[in-house]
Amino acid sequence: MKITVVAPVRNEEDSIDLLLQGLLKQTLSPDEIVIVDGGSTDNTTGIVEQRMQECAHLRLIREPNALPGRGRNVGAAQAANDWLAFIDAGVSPATEWLAELADCARTNPKAEVVYGTWEPVIDSFFTECAAIAYGYVPTSEVDHKFIQSRAVFSSLVHRSVWLAVDGFPEDLRSAEDLLFMNRIDEAGFEVAYTPRAVVRWQMQPTWWRTFRRFTTYSRHNMRAALSKEWQVSILARYAALLVCMALLIGLTRWWASIAVALTLLMFAARAIVTLWRNRKRYPAGAGRNLWRMFVLIPLLATIDAASILGVVAWLVMDKLNPGRPSRASERI
Repeated sequence: MKITVVAPVRNEEDSIDLLLQGLLKQTLSPDEIVIVDGGSTDNTTGIVEQRMQECAHLRLIREPNALPGRGRNVGAAQAANDWLAFIDAGVSPATEWLAELADCARTNPKAEVVYGTWEPVIDSFFTECAAIAYGYVPTSEVDHKFIQSRAVFSSLVHRSVWLAVDGFPEDLRSAEDLLFMNRIDEAGFEVAYTPRAVVRWQMQPTWWRTFRRFTTYSRHNMRAALSKEWQVSILARYAALLVCMALLIGLTRWWASIAVALTLLMFAARAIVTLWRNRKRYPAGAGRNLWRMFVLIPLLATIDAASILGVVAWLVMDKLNPGRPSRASERI
């Protein structure tokens, strides 16, 4: 069972070496590692080329202006092997990651796709709160919740599957992986899951980078026609608040204060629910959870604002301007 690991990258000089080190330390060494650079303007390619001197099976393909889907497709098309393990920059694999994916495929000989799992890297109080807010951690069992959290950046796919579903969409900055997995489901391929194949995902470390990431995610999620899975519920929530505000205007002169109170109450309730759902994964006493609340409330508001801005960006830049080309420079 020969495996090619494929990773699309662009301007990842701060994280690419961590990814390469993780791949080179695998207990099951990949037969080939293909890094597809989408037009980096930093030292990403230089770091890869330096590592190539130490690793004969590490390849670098330059594909200017390639978004992630295009990068994966180019890597898969030029891979020397039929089994393709997909991973991304910004994550680091556990040393047994590839071995666990391969073992799951051998144990389930009918499986043509194997999904591993992921967990957030928590190195500050902010990233701890971010992990609680949106960094959903899969359960240790293969159940419905685990399936919902599957990710392309921890997966093993046979080339025949990639070909059958026409690969990844190439015009999206994000959500192309969701569409790829949806196509696999619709085609009825045999899928297996192994929570023991773990990659560690770097959380966004600041408010601004979190805002930018979710704005980009939201816009391209709309472009991928996946709004029912995300933006519809957010927009419905704020539409309900606007209706309440409109009703209050005619009932009391304190409508503005009441509207603010209702909004804060909504965020507080969401923060409490989020803490409760993560109580086993991130246990803490009352004092620490109180401090978490002070970060979670504005963090949830930031994510909502970014999500709504992403919808507006989609309306202006895509819906009303359908001929506008996507650019690889649209970074998270």
